[in-house]
Amino acid sequence: MDSEVTAGPPRRVTIKDVAARAGVSKGAVSLAFNDRPGVSQATRARIFEAARELGWAPHLSARSLSNARVDAVGLAIARPARMLGLEPWFMEFVSGIESVLAERSCSLLLRLVRDVREEIAVQEAWWRARQVGGSILVDLHDQDPRVPALRGLGLPAVAAGHPSLAGGFTCVWTDDATAVGEAVRYLAALGHRRIARVSGPASLGHSVIRTAAFEAAVRQLGLADGRTVATDFSGEEGARATRALLSSADRPTAVLYDNDIMAVAGLSVTAEMGLSVPADVSLLAWDDSQLCQLTHPTLSAMSHDVFGFGAEVARRLFDVLDQAAPGSHQAPTPALTPRGSTAPPRRP
Repeated sequence: MDSEVTAGPPRRVTIKDVAARAGVSKGAVSLAFNDRPGVSQATRARIFEAARELGWAPHLSARSLSNARVDAVGLAIARPARMLGLEPWFMEFVSGIESVLAERSCSLLLRLVRDVREEIAVQEAWWRARQVGGSILVDLHDQDPRVPALRGLGLPAVAAGHPSLAGGFTCVWTDDATAVGEAVRYLAALGHRRIARVSGPASLGHSVIRTAAFEAAVRQLGLADGRTVATDFSGEEGARATRALLSSADRPTAVLYDNDIMAVAGLSVTAEMGLSVPADVSLLAWDDSQLCQLTHPTLSAMSHDVFGFGAEVARRLFDVLDQAAPGSHQAPTPALTPRGSTAPPRRP
């Protein structure tokens, strides 16, 4: 009589398997992953390649035996240095992280990179050289290649982003979709029927989430087709996008910006074009900051505690390092702060 064979669970890959694949001893694998002398660079590279192919990484607790204290955590950011220094969000975010690290006598290892590929190489170098105990991931993409790469290394990490983008890593996030909906409903309640949006790079996960929420709110409210113009978050690109929108035949009467720098640049463009804010066009910024309160008129904004958000990300990373179960942690949703840059549109 034929019998049905039921496959059991897949066998767990071990250090012995990695050693066999690389043609070395288990001791050599251990030396390579603990960055100890005794193996050549060529052998070390062969061991790492074998581990990647098999999907093996040393257990966090095993690595912690020789380095229980975490002296540094890593943060790589794919932004130009000049632009990063001008962006209040990252300054507040890093300050929040540092506030928690200081309590632990821990340092932040910050690196600016060109792209995700370079960040993966940096994270790999940090981890293998034991320069960091864990890392913080920002600016997540859909199907982000950093997720499987860092998992393969066994590097503990926390993602500052939505759970749908974090790939199972512990994450801290804000409900941007709800906040975008609130912003569009507020502008519609003022009487605006043509609302546009100036976003960050279209490839970023949070840009995708905000764009979908913006388009959904516009449809639900029966407004004219909402336009989204993607930029790089800079003031120059924000100004260019604003100029294009306000020069169009169906000029919007309200514009929502994905950060404060672009909103300030947009305010300058309206003056350049002889338009009045908020009489001719209302402007609403994301990431409320001191910049929004120093303009004339002051800028309405979607406000949230970026310092507190950074601190929460750092606290969750230490939870991961203490081998807490991964999870999703929602920070307070950005809330509308009306100021002088939004008002009912001027009637014909």
